[in-house]
Amino acid sequence: MAIIFQHDKRSGITYAYDSKSYYDKTTKTSRAKRTLIGRVDPETGEIVPTDGRNKRKKDKTLPEAVDKDKLINRLQDENRQLKLQVSALEKELNRLNKANKS
Repeated sequence: MAIIFQHDKRSGITYAYDSKSYYDKTTKTSRAKRTLIGRVDPETGEIVPTDGRNKRKKDKTLPEAVDKDKLINRLQDENRQLKLQVSALEKELNRLNKANKS
């Protein structure tokens, strides 16, 4: 078991892998199984864990409790405001169309 550092030339990122050697009976050679540990921070040299898809591990805390009534009221207010904006824009468009026809 060893830690292997591999530099990606395209992205410029160095990745750290856990390498485990084993003997392959079919090919009669030794092989290595690598598992991604994370990215190497270029400034500090620390290994920053990743989930293997170029994303850092996320905090798996539960979301805060949502007050449904407050959420409904907020969405209704936003909807009202958007309706007012749409009606104001329609009036302005009608006014401009009438001005262009004259």
